Amino acid sequence: HQPMFFLLVNLSFLEIWYTTNIVPKMLLIIIAEQKSISVAGCLAQFYFFGSLAATECLLLAVMSYDRYLAICQPLHYPFLMTGPLCIRLAASSWLCCFLLTAITMVLLSRQTFCGPNEIDHFFCDFTPLVHLSCMDTSLTETIAYATSSAVTLVPFLLITASYSCILAAILRIPPGTGRQKAFSTCSSHLTMVTMFYGTLIATYLVPSANSSQLLRKGSSLLYTILTPMFNPIIYRMRT
Repeated sequence: HQPMFFLLVNLSFLEIWYTTNIVPKMLLIIIAEQKSISVAGCLAQFYFFGSLAATECLLLAVMSYDRYLAICQPLHYPFLMTGPLCIRLAASSWLCCFLLTAITMVLLSRQTFCGPNEIDHFFCDFTPLVHLSCMDTSLTETIAYATSSAVTLVPFLLITASYSCILAAILRIPPGTGRQKAFSTCSSHLTMVTMFYGTLIATYLVPSANSSQLLRKGSSLLYTILTPMFNPIIYRMRT
């Protein structure tokens, strides 16, 4: 049970729940036209969506660290990336993200919702819910921004640092089979990181003035449904 496959099991388990949380209700809305959802159900969907998306960011960072050790520290890799360490890293990713998202969810649950009570989205995301609130949401938005930045930008910086070291190590390898094998070792993970973070940035970091709500919903569709669908295909082909 190599560390990479242990982490892939965690990622696969996460993405099963990720899509299960969103797709069934979305299909009911599209096919059966059951376009209503309770406040409790909407908050629960947001909680699991936010927690699982954040956990995926941390797991991708852990996987990049695993690839860094495999390529940059190959002789020490079996002693550095041990089974207990993998379990601790994966468990910490799950626990940390579910606890952090719970803070935002509790603050949202204390809001009073009014107005048309219509969510312009295909699932209960943070921004559409905040727009329905009749109360001051500045504290909730600040805390949500801080926690989401911690679980997305910090792992992204770690992934960037890991691949910078990997690239430097690969370039030191003489051209030939060794360099190609090193690239092949991390190509699947790099493809997955690019797909996930690319759509995530397009959805949440592009200013509202430069992107329509339709574009945001389309980007959300990519990383909530299409990315989990393609990941098993990508890893199966590379493995």
